[in-house]
Amino acid sequence: MSAHPQGPPRRHRTYRRLVFLAWFLTLDLIMFGAFVRLTDSGLGCPDWPGCYGHFSPLGAHESIRHALESMPYGPVSAFQAWVEMIHRYAGAALGLLIIGFTVLAWRLRRALAYGPALATGILALVCLQGAFGAWTVTHRLMPLVVTTHLVLGMSLLALMTWLAAREKPHDPVPAAVARGRPWMILALAVLLLQLALGGWVSTNYAALACMDFPTCHGAWLPAMDFQEGFALLRGLGKLSSGDLISQDALTAIHWAHRNFAFVVLILLGGLAWRWRRTPGLRGPARLLLALLALQLLTGLTTIFFQWPLLIAVMHNGGAAGLVLVSVTLLWRLSRAGKPVGMPVGSAAGLSASQPGKLPSGRPAQAT
Repeated sequence: MSAHPQGPPRRHRTYRRLVFLAWFLTLDLIMFGAFVRLTDSGLGCPDWPGCYGHFSPLGAHESIRHALESMPYGPVSAFQAWVEMIHRYAGAALGLLIIGFTVLAWRLRRALAYGPALATGILALVCLQGAFGAWTVTHRLMPLVVTTHLVLGMSLLALMTWLAAREKPHDPVPAAVARGRPWMILALAVLLLQLALGGWVSTNYAALACMDFPTCHGAWLPAMDFQEGFALLRGLGKLSSGDLISQDALTAIHWAHRNFAFVVLILLGGLAWRWRRTPGLRGPARLLLALLALQLLTGLTTIFFQWPLLIAVMHNGGAAGLVLVSVTLLWRLSRAGKPVGMPVGSAAGLSASQPGKLPSGRPAQAT
């Protein structure tokens, strides 16, 4: 009887570590991206990919000083330049990690049960995300470009979460809950729409358009201009005509995001409450309930305390958390009724003395 190593081979372990590291960095980048936006650092370096033609703000010290002298109240300072460039450096690091696990996914395509298609799609998406990051600067924070950049970031997090979830074992999910999968797909689509509305609020600086709650300007239906508020092809703070955006338009943007949040709360909250005691789903479901409560709290606090930075970043992070947990639930629902074996890439852990069985003694399942 020949000896076989227990657990996945080294390259499988390297692949898995790269996946989880990239997933963690994606979440961090989304939160740091919110910090960039909320500190008005998006134009801290007005060119791309460098900073005033230099690799870092260190070499651009004189250029930053001259820009600050000419625009004392503009989006230019050494702090804002460093915030913007650190975000770019982290984005480049994420791109390298994704290239790394995509190459491994292709090399291990015969051993990995799921193949390299999703990893390749993620690589394509991060390249598109990088392009929108550059256009964010070159189009001078155009709301449509910045909002698309945010939505693509959340989409990247969703795909990274799906990829990581395949590598992590979990308790078996009862077959009976599989019928909830279409509802979870609907809930995730509704959540992404709400994230787009939230991005539109942030990129148009409409978070404080309504300073009271639950009414807005003392009315349930205040004066609003949806046509102007949701005109897509325009610059920051302006209409396509060049006129400044009106308060009624900003109110419409804020009101739409605020009230659509109740749809998300009811749909996601109802599903999470239903699955809070279901084996294999209880952990993510309870976390989803906690995140929904956090989002409600930080959203209201943002209004009452006039958009403090920490709470606003937490609100963006909570939105990313909702995506993460929702995708995890959807993945587990897709496995409902199926036996849970070892994570992907663990086929090398099979024992020669017990072919077709895992080291734990359970039958091996094709995933």
